[in-house]
This record gives sequence, C-alpha cells and structure tokens, in this order.
Amino acid sequence: MLNPVHLKVLASVARHSSVTEAAKELHYSQPSVSHHLARLEAATGVKLVQRVGRGIRLTPEGRLLANRAAEIIGRIDAATNELAAQVGLRTGQVRLAANASVLSTLVPRAAATLAKTFPGLELNLIERHPAEALQMLRHGEIDVALIFRYADAPAEDDAFRLVHIGEDSIYLISRHPDDTLDNHRDSPWIGGCERCQEELLAVCRRAGFTPRIGSLSDDMTVVQAFVAAGIGVTTLSGLALQAHRHPGIHASKIPHHTRQLHAATYGDPPDPPATTALLKALQTASHPEAP
Repeated sequence: MLNPVHLKVLASVARHSSVTEAAKELHYSQPSVSHHLARLEAATGVKLVQRVGRGIRLTPEGRLLANRAAEIIGRIDAATNELAAQVGLRTGQVRLAANASVLSTLVPRAAATLAKTFPGLELNLIERHPAEALQMLRHGEIDVALIFRYADAPAEDDAFRLVHIGEDSIYLISRHPDDTLDNHRDSPWIGGCERCQEELLAVCRRAGFTPRIGSLSDDMTVVQAFVAAGIGVTTLSGLALQAHRHPGIHASKIPHHTRQLHAATYGDPPDPPATTALLKALQTASHPEAP
C-alpha cells in the first residue's frame, strides 16, 4: 500500500528537483527525505529517482507517480480542511482581544452574527490595548487581535497578518460646538495609551503644533468627564463616542483623519475555520459610526 507521507515527499522532490529544498519545505532532515524515497521505491518495486552529478532527477516512473501523488495529496488536504471546517465550527472556541471602544460597539454585533450562524462556537473576549493584544497573539494566548492604526503609524511586524475591518473617524472633543484644532494650540490636552497618544500627536502635528499633555487617562468615560469639567481637550474615535457620550462635551469631526481597524492573526495561512468565521463576522459588523 502506498503511504501518503511517502507520496508527499515525492511530490515535494518533484517540485524542487532537490532533496535539500524538499527537506526545507517539509521541515524534514535530508536523510529523512531520502529514507522516505527509499521506502516508496521498496513499496512500488521500481526506481523513482536517480543521481545526476550532485543532484537528482526523477525516472519516468518517478515522474508518473509524482504527478499522481500531487493529485492524491491535494485531495487528502482538501478533505481534511473540509472536515476541520465542519467540526471546528460546530464546536470549539475562538479568542479575541480588543480595546474597550471596539468591544462595546463592533464586537457585540459580530458576536451576534457568529452565534446565529455557528451556535456551537464559543467566543472568548478580552479587553486589551492594541500593543498588549498583539503580544498575546504572538504568544498564542488569543486567536485574533482587533487593533487600530493611524495613517502615519509604523507597520506591524511581518509575522502578523492584517485583515482590514473598517475606518473609524477621529473627533476633537471639547466643550464648544464647531471647535477646531487651531483653537486649542495653547490648551492643555488629555492623553491616553501610547498608541492613542501617538495618534493625538500626529493629528496635532499635521495642524502645525505640538500639544501640551496635561492629564492622562485610558478610560473614554473619564476622558470625557475631564473635558466636560474644563480640564482639557482631546481626540476620540467615532466608536468611542458610540460606546459613551457625555452630555457636556461636543465632538467635531477632524477632516481627513481616520484610524484604520484591522483584525490581526499570527503565523502562516490558512487560519483555522473558527478564526476565519470570526473575521468574516467582524467585517460584516463593521459600518461607519454615527456619534
């Protein structure tokens, strides 16, 4: 009987015409690849590869079997993925970390979609700032990190794969309607987490000044209370204003400034079926905010 592992090795050797490259692709040692080829030759009773100088080439019989091997392995992989998709979406769990404004607006909509479509899938949610969420993702503690980025921010590590979820407008939060950034060049500003504060600084730099940070808070409820009390001004996203809006503040949309919402996963594709289902639910749940 032909062994699928042996066939997979032969198909890889055929693609690369090299034992060394096949070993790299399959994460095997070179002796292990040679061993699998020898076992396959013993099972078939024919010579499949031959030495040519320092390299190898497939015999006509080896080429014939390699072509069939690629088809067979492809069908096995497809069947495995289809089965995993069915089982993985009937049971199991998927873990998501995001900041408070997204967790209280977009994520519940996505969770409702996911629960309706895949009632057996358990969604676990954790509140974390983007940098912390990405660290958890890298360590395998979560499956998806829902993060925001502003236009001038440096790119994330290449190991993270980002799926664009939507755009979130940025607003100046003050006590006066139709306020502008220029009105507050000399005002005290309220900063927040590192990524939020970098975003605030970038917005002000584009307006031609550096803000004077007088107070700090990561809590959107506290920040708005500070503004309402006259302690300072700040910027917030539309989703933060959807989550909570203090009656004593005014929100003025800052033109041409948005934060980009991305769902980050880690490692090589494809994602597990449950993760893919969550990503689709997040994209479905995303829509322009209306503060």
